[in-house]
Parts: sequence; structure tokens; C-alpha cells
Amino acid sequence: MRREASPRAAREADITRFLHVLLVLYFAEVGPVLIVAPWTVYWDRNYFVESLPILQAVLTSHVVRGAVTGVGVLSVGAALVDVAAAVARIFSRPAARAGGSLWADAARHS
Repeated sequence: MRREASPRAAREADITRFLHVLLVLYFAEVGPVLIVAPWTVYWDRNYFVESLPILQAVLTSHVVRGAVTGVGVLSVGAALVDVAAAVARIFSRPAARAGGSLWADAARHS
């Protein structure tokens, strides 16, 4: 027999899940920006490049642009891995297949 989770535990599980979703959305949004931004005109004409000439050589180098793009690729990859793990957790639950509430079931298992 399953023991029901307390309302506080269920609320904490919902908050944790919500924060996880926000983190995934953040990675999914920042990733493409970091992939594309270093290769646009805006990267060459930003405040730091124009106000500090010593940084111009560093920020406009292909090595730095590639590193920023790499961080963007890692961000997108992290978002995809988290989404895949969440989908796998959802489809591995018996209540999900039986039509039960995924939120309530996840709160019980958290």
C-alpha cells in the first residue's frame, strides 16, 4: 500500500519541478543565442569592443567566438538531455499509462 505524500512534500515537489522546467527553458533559450551571436555584426559593434580597444583583438578573435559558440552548443545539449530524461520518467510511470495525474504521481515518487 502506498503512503500518500504530505501537502508540504507535494508542494515542494511542484516547486522543484517548476524550477527544473525554468532551468531547461533558460538553457534552451540561451544556447541558440550563444551559438549565433558571436558571428553577427552586433558582436563586433558592442560597448566593450568599442570602448576598450585592448579587448577588441580578444573578443573578435575566432578562438573566442568558437568558445562562446561551444558554450551555446553545450547549453542546447543540456536542455535536450534534461527534456529526454523528463520524457523517459513520464513514460516509465505506471500511472501515466493508466491515465493518472502525472503531477500527483510525480509528487508521490519525489
